[in-house]
Amino acid sequence: MPEAEISIDDPEAEDVRELLERHLAFARLNTPPEDVHALGVDGLVDPAVTFFSFRVGCELLAVGALKELDESHAELKSMHTAEAARGGGIGRAMLEHLIAAARARGFRRVSLETGSMPAFTPARGLYESAGFEPCGPFGDYVAGSSNVFMTLSLEPSP
Repeated sequence: MPEAEISIDDPEAEDVRELLERHLAFARLNTPPEDVHALGVDGLVDPAVTFFSFRVGCELLAVGALKELDESHAELKSMHTAEAARGGGIGRAMLEHLIAAARARGFRRVSLETGSMPAFTPARGLYESAGFEPCGPFGDYVAGSSNVFMTLSLEPSP
């Protein structure tokens, strides 16, 4: 049986594009248009973004990215697990990998924006269980009724 691997990947790869389209479709279905902040392929090829995939053999099961906001702050972007692979810990593994990558790159904080609607409850629960806490808008975001902002300090505990 092939081993699971999380590694830097190409957001322009065909199977990645397909999973990202499902991610964007989910966001558009469950979020008012003005509050859909999910990145498409064009946004994920930005040099400030490091894009990762979770694969078992050649099968793509999840994606996630880190976007550098400044030298101490990164944003978690485009976290998505294929529907058939949900509930098996793949999303948690990707989240832990992204946090470890942010820490290894010297970021002191990782933040994210997600939806406030019921469809995003599992995602918010995952982030909360990893230590993310509510925060105000960051970067270019504006607070609204359909988004939630969360942050995780990567500073060593005193």
